[in-house]
Amino acid sequence: MMTDLRTFVLLAGMTALFIVVGQVLGGHNGMVLALIMAVALNFWAYWNSDKMVLRMHHAYEVGPREAPEYHAVVNELVRRAQLPMPRVYIMDDPSPNAFATGRDPEHAAVAATTGLLRILNREELAGVMAHELAHVQNRDILISTITATFAGAITTLANMAQWGALFGMGRSNEEEGGGGGGLGGILMMLLAPVAAMLIQMAVSRSREYGADARGAEICGNPLWLASALDKLDAGSRRLLMGSAQANPASSHLFIVNPLSGGALAGLFSTHPPMEERIHRLQQMARGA
Repeated sequence: MMTDLRTFVLLAGMTALFIVVGQVLGGHNGMVLALIMAVALNFWAYWNSDKMVLRMHHAYEVGPREAPEYHAVVNELVRRAQLPMPRVYIMDDPSPNAFATGRDPEHAAVAATTGLLRILNREELAGVMAHELAHVQNRDILISTITATFAGAITTLANMAQWGALFGMGRSNEEEGGGGGGLGGILMMLLAPVAAMLIQMAVSRSREYGADARGAEICGNPLWLASALDKLDAGSRRLLMGSAQANPASSHLFIVNPLSGGALAGLFSTHPPMEERIHRLQQMARGA
């Protein structure tokens, strides 16, 4: 029930933001068109956003023959967590990372990069996959995936305003009862992506701590996940993930931040500090 309420509030909030962007960029006509697009996107995102995210990161499904150890680890963990078996995907990318997606546990998928599968041992892999299955069990994945879809759409909407391609910004917004003319458009090009990122932050940081804790319980040893996070953090800093750089609106889905460093990335990070995550897992292992 609480998850359903959170999903409804998220959809309503993202829809309102979408409409405000349309209003500022194109006045009354822009607001109406944005409302229509938002309603359509709500329905589409619920049923198809997971497929879109998997395609966005060029993930392909694998079975026990293609990835026997990876598949076996996931299969063992779902039995321990009493979850349905998710679809298992691989992303061809040297940067080590992973995410889960889907609208519910019965329609879930987990995805890991080739870089992750290369550098982690079986125990560390179990820790990471247990973390992702914790997101599935906690029903975080629908909210996270829909947020990625809306945030990407809002960012695209604001960027298109630069060319006046969507709402006819060449005409005076004031004549249409609009939202501030060219200055409003410029402001929205800057502020809409920021607003979308802030919403991502609101739904992402606390859920990572929860998934770490539950993931440690599922795999049976908090130190397996702590060791994996340490390796993933170092590896993701050294090797940038190309698909995440091209689609930053989905960065909150990943177990570690896939975006490049710098002041701006730190300001809008959707992940809690790695040192704190590892510290909490070490305290779990000590029974503190």
